[in-house]
Amino acid sequence: MSKRAILFSGQGAQFVGMGKDLADAFPACKALYEKADEVLGYALSKICFEGPVEELTKSNHCQPAIFVTSIACYTALKESVPELEVSMMAGLSLGEWSALHASGAMSFEDTLRVLEARGRAMQEACDEKDGSMVSVIGLSKAHLLEICEATGVEMANLNSEAQTVLSGARAGIEKAAAMATEMGAKRAIVLQVAGAFHSSLMASATPKLEVVLNAVPVQSPAIPVVANVTGQPHGDADAIREVMLKQVTGSVHWYESINAMTAAGVSEFVECGPGAVLTGLVKRIAERGTPLYNIQDIATLEKTVAAISE
Repeated sequence: MSKRAILFSGQGAQFVGMGKDLADAFPACKALYEKADEVLGYALSKICFEGPVEELTKSNHCQPAIFVTSIACYTALKESVPELEVSMMAGLSLGEWSALHASGAMSFEDTLRVLEARGRAMQEACDEKDGSMVSVIGLSKAHLLEICEATGVEMANLNSEAQTVLSGARAGIEKAAAMATEMGAKRAIVLQVAGAFHSSLMASATPKLEVVLNAVPVQSPAIPVVANVTGQPHGDADAIREVMLKQVTGSVHWYESINAMTAAGVSEFVECGPGAVLTGLVKRIAERGTPLYNIQDIATLEKTVAAISE
């Protein structure tokens, strides 16, 4: 029997209206949004369902919003497939927190509080230092290292063998994009993001997150969760706290994470949360023909349930 991994969406995948049809169809999903509104003290559900997009995009709203929607997608899947078996989990950046909750390492309420604080701290770091990111496709690691050394930017997301996202000061990112094009990159796209995520420019967010994270209970996951920073499964509670603090400024080793899961026998991936970015990335990494599914609304839920229930 094939092993299944659940993947959870990262920041940037949000859209106005996300989760609404799931909340309308599943009382358990509706309850998640109601609990989030209660815990956070404002109508996160309204921001998810109605916007405006400017409010949804703010990191302190966006991170809890994607988390709740991702867990709603996973909850709907579990209700639709009661015998669902999951061998491993992972998530991209913010999504790793969704995976930790879904695996039993943290409560829903505590994860919400941590993510609201994380989003706020990261937004403040963005406001303090003008940073940006560039997605580079089709350059070797040697060329990327040369660009980083010349411009002072850092490797933020190692998404696949072909795609790496660089992060740093805006001026450095602009130089990096130009260098990448000159070196023959297939594409060098400066991203529309609030700042230099997963770089040293986020350093001021770490101590703020640490205060909140140290105040909530954490335990070892019941289902293995692969860490972005190491590309290997998380350890005990203390190790989880340490690694998740490093994640703020550290690189996301997504390519290594997917390879670690396939090496452990995972042969099917289901992405839970808005968008299908991770499904696209895994398609470039995993063996051709690997079953890939994503759940972000009722239509994709029904399609996935029909496929995995065969």
